[in-house]
Amino acid sequence: MTMPAKSKAQQKAAGAALSAKRGETPKSKLKGASREMVDSMTEKQLEEFASTKTKGKPEHVSK
Repeated sequence: MTMPAKSKAQQKAAGAALSAKRGETPKSKLKGASREMVDSMTEKQLEEFASTKTKGKPEHVSK
């Protein structure tokens, strides 16, 4: 099951969390959503979220 990001902000957060999960970025550098994502999502989920096409996506999604 793929989980596409609904906004560019979600996609960026997933990319940052994926980088930390892989050990490329220190977890301490993460903020907000990416800090939560790194602990709650698997590497595969983060890859799917981060690789969503950005065309037509809003910068942010209202809750």
